[in-house]
Amino acid sequence: MSTEVKVPTLGESVTEATIGEWLKKPGEAVALDEPIASLETDKVAVEVPSPVAGVMGQQLAAVGDTVNVGAAIATIEAGGAVAAPAPAAAPAPAPAKAEAAAPAPAASAAPAADGVDTVTTMSPAVRRLVLEHGVDPTKIQGSGKDGRLTKEDVLAAANNAPAAAPAPAAAPAAPAASGAPGRHEERVKMTRMRQTIAKRLKAAQDTAAMLTTFNDVDMSAVMATRDKYRESFEKKHGVRLGFMSFFTKAVALAAHDIPAVNARIDGDEIVYHDYLDVSVAVSAPNGLVVPVVRNADSLSFADIEKAIADLGKRAKEGTLTIDDMTGGTFTISNGGVFGGLMSTPIINPPQSAVLGLHRIEDRPVVRNGEIVIRPMMYLAMSYDHRLIDGREAVTFLKTIKEAIEDPTRLLIDL
Repeated sequence: MSTEVKVPTLGESVTEATIGEWLKKPGEAVALDEPIASLETDKVAVEVPSPVAGVMGQQLAAVGDTVNVGAAIATIEAGGAVAAPAPAAAPAPAPAKAEAAAPAPAASAAPAADGVDTVTTMSPAVRRLVLEHGVDPTKIQGSGKDGRLTKEDVLAAANNAPAAAPAPAAAPAAPAASGAPGRHEERVKMTRMRQTIAKRLKAAQDTAAMLTTFNDVDMSAVMATRDKYRESFEKKHGVRLGFMSFFTKAVALAAHDIPAVNARIDGDEIVYHDYLDVSVAVSAPNGLVVPVVRNADSLSFADIEKAIADLGKRAKEGTLTIDDMTGGTFTISNGGVFGGLMSTPIINPPQSAVLGLHRIEDRPVVRNGEIVIRPMMYLAMSYDHRLIDGREAVTFLKTIKEAIEDPTRLLIDL
């Protein structure tokens, strides 16, 4: 007896997804609710659990196939000794072809010590990361089923590689038969998420009358506040006091005076919000994602830090849901964590504005007629000029600057 595994409901207005990775092969034992596949939607990756315990049967779709909500993608056979049927879409040979063509270390890897060939069982997503980072998969301890490599394993190995690690990059010279040593091209289909990111960013440029205004902010007061209360804050609330809570509070303060920044255009109408749902841009394995901190205007510093820490953690783990990503009335993007000095962030439609934060660096500034050194940060706000006037944008950013340079303003609503 076999049971069909169907694509689950993926969220409001989401009707289809792409098979991103098979987590189980035909013939492998499957426990109840154990993930058997990973689906890529426009916003997040979703794991498909098995509805019953048994043995993985047929794979009714291949990696890269688009499947609709409710469609059957696999079967689970009853019992633990059922012969494994051949996968309908025969996904296994595809990695083998990629392996033969790829001059990266993955091509010469041998089976692992436990007898499992971790190379031939690598998913396309994992194989792509191996090629991108030039790591040797045979030297990475897999944490997946039967020792298989996961994306996190490859990323961890790449991050922990010593400075001399780029040596494996010389590997492309090995396959002399390929003609031109050291020159290689690989075509990798864009993930559904990356395609969506590309379309949305381009749509924002095509639709909004986008403009960016800049200012700089002296971070001395905020940094002094953090240093003073860092330990007591973390001890009481169980979370670190970061800069994001200060800026989120400052945005809430400024949006109260300039409501257009927290509004959106819907046809020929302007929709104003009496709440502030802040989309926080964070880096995830598959690209930039913007989960939402709900009702940020009414949250305490500790609540904001806890919410951001939780969303960031789940973004790295790939466990964000569609609901986590939906909504948002304003976006804060912190490029400073990557060392960015200045940028012109792009609006996250249908929002009308985004605040870009950047790295903090000591710079000479004039205070009371004297040149002094201060920890300065550039702020950038991109906005839709159809809705927000230049005066409003400049005033909004100036209010944020004043609140950060004098955090007491955040407490007395000034």
